[in-house]
Amino acid sequence: MDKLRRKELMREYAERPPSVGVFAVTCAATGAAWVGWSKSLDKRQNGLWFSLRTGSLPAAPDLSAAWKAYGEEAFRYDILETFAEDNPHKLELLLEERAAHWRSRLNAKPISSR
Repeated sequence: MDKLRRKELMREYAERPPSVGVFAVTCAATGAAWVGWSKSLDKRQNGLWFSLRTGSLPAAPDLSAAWKAYGEEAFRYDILETFAEDNPHKLELLLEERAAHWRSRLNAKPISSR
């Protein structure tokens, strides 16, 4: 790949709109799930995994304990729904509503959203 094409691809990646939606973190060993929402789903997974690896996720001590007991390989991050909404207030309300729906459906605990 030439340098010009590489630069173009990097620019396209940087300019892409963030993926907004609801996600779940699930422990395969126990079946336990945690559901939250994010305005940047890709970044949220990276941030969660970093916090769990370093033991710095105080808002979800049960998730941290399961991570420590079963290890990273027992966990998966799934995007449940994505949304495109121009009104930020409506978007946050929609995300809260849909996260609550998925928590109920999956019998999941909440995880902090960003």
